[in-house]
Amino acid sequence: MSSGKPKPGEPSSGKVYNHILNEINRRGSLYFILIDPDKPNSNLAKFIRTATDCEVDGFFIGSSLLLSENFEKCVKTAKKNTDKPVIIFPGSIYQISKYADAILFLSVLTSTNTEYIIGQQTLASPIIFKYGIEPISTAYILIESGKTTSATFISQSKPIPRDKPDIAIAYSLAAQYLGMKLIYLEAGSGADNSVPVEIIRAIKNFVQIPLIVGGGIKNPEMALKMSKAGADIIVTGNILEDIPEQKIKGLISEFVTAIHSNKK
Repeated sequence: MSSGKPKPGEPSSGKVYNHILNEINRRGSLYFILIDPDKPNSNLAKFIRTATDCEVDGFFIGSSLLLSENFEKCVKTAKKNTDKPVIIFPGSIYQISKYADAILFLSVLTSTNTEYIIGQQTLASPIIFKYGIEPISTAYILIESGKTTSATFISQSKPIPRDKPDIAIAYSLAAQYLGMKLIYLEAGSGADNSVPVEIIRAIKNFVQIPLIVGGGIKNPEMALKMSKAGADIIVTGNILEDIPEQKIKGLISEFVTAIHSNKK
């Protein structure tokens, strides 16, 4: 996807976000793959090309910790090998690259530390402005997953209990009323339990903005259930890192087929 970026300092046109909305209207539900720069990725270019050929809808790039120096290299590699949106999913202000199509401008609503609700965002804003990256305001809401994930620990979050959809609804409505463009429900990378379909379904009965769901999604059947419950974008990461290379294309194709089959 051509980024169509403004010159540094110019306001964003919202091109990537509008593309996402149009694709949701066309496809029903979308499938994004999360690339973690901290994970071994010697075959990243081939992986990106394979996923693109399988008709994934886009890529998120980011990490909770960022222990390596591979972040910008990952963004550049992805951009060179796909025409799909390459969007930063930042874990900190150190994860900003002018080469990306857009950045999720995340506010961790479930954090107990204002640093992750508005502090890091304030520091990042001038950099995003300077680079001319399209910011997509996103409410990041962590859901209890059965264990303390990196996202929960680093963001100092108090996840919403799995059996309390009313609380998740309230947070999601607050995000919509604050003018956010996306809601990201997160169980966390490698979570024991994914976001319950009951919570997804409950939220979609109240909000109109697109709903992203990630964490602990172990197979295409689970992804399809989430899509049917109302998830507009489904994200996987770890599941693709833990299988043999020769099986990756088949599994990605299965996820794509399942998620795209639920045209609303």
